[in-house]
Amino acid sequence: MLLLVDLDGVVYRGAQPVPGVADVLAARAASGDDVVYVTNNSMHYRTDYLRRLTDLGAPVSQERVVSSGRATALYIAEHEPQIRRVLVIGAGGLERELRDVGLEVINGAQAAGRMSQEGIDGWEAAGHPDAVVVGLDPQVTYLRIAAAADAVRAGARFIATNRDPVLPTERGVRPGAGSLVAAVETATGVAPLVIGKPGPHLLEEAASVVGRRAHEAVVIGDGLTTDLAAARATGARSVLMLTGVTERAQLEALPVDEQPTAVAEDAAQLAEALERLAQG
Repeated sequence: MLLLVDLDGVVYRGAQPVPGVADVLAARAASGDDVVYVTNNSMHYRTDYLRRLTDLGAPVSQERVVSSGRATALYIAEHEPQIRRVLVIGAGGLERELRDVGLEVINGAQAAGRMSQEGIDGWEAAGHPDAVVVGLDPQVTYLRIAAAADAVRAGARFIATNRDPVLPTERGVRPGAGSLVAAVETATGVAPLVIGKPGPHLLEEAASVVGRRAHEAVVIGDGLTTDLAAARATGARSVLMLTGVTERAQLEALPVDEQPTAVAEDAAQLAEALERLAQG
């Protein structure tokens, strides 16, 4: 089987592992399953996840971690080869993923600096970019948003890593990438292409790294409006983990046609569900 596995809320919760899940995934990989990790978080580079997953005992390689930033880079390289220069409103991990596929990256700080020092608009300051990519930028400023809006109004392709409105942290809920995307969209009246969940593109790009198709997958996630919705968008089966953001009452309130293929409250139930799904 192909397993597309969400991270926070499934493999770990914040700083703590979800007990036993890494062992279940290791056993599935040993039996021949393809395990690929998917996350809407665009801030981190692929290798940032390797040590943590390895320390947990999860089966992992650099190519098998696909963030919304990595998926955005792959999507542009594969589907929009006319894009060569991108203005990025996002963190360093997103910039690295875009550079890895050969794109010229102008970061928001560079463009904002030129706008302030030279009195030019964001389109000029970014060197007439082909696209604007917006992810989560913890250092965002008004001028960075203004630069992105200027470039989109001038005709640059508007691409969002994801629309998550908030980012849960150990210090409480913070604005997510979707909040920044909404600011640019409001300022321009232009709707972006969105790569991350709940749309299909993230799962499609994740499946492609192991030569598979997303509709073949079992999506393992904890979010109703992200993981389960993305599984439906690709025609994939799904296992909802009740180890993250979703409570059983929310699951029970779902319409029949939005229910997951299986539900697991812990690693033991996940192992049982995957064994049943493997048998057809």
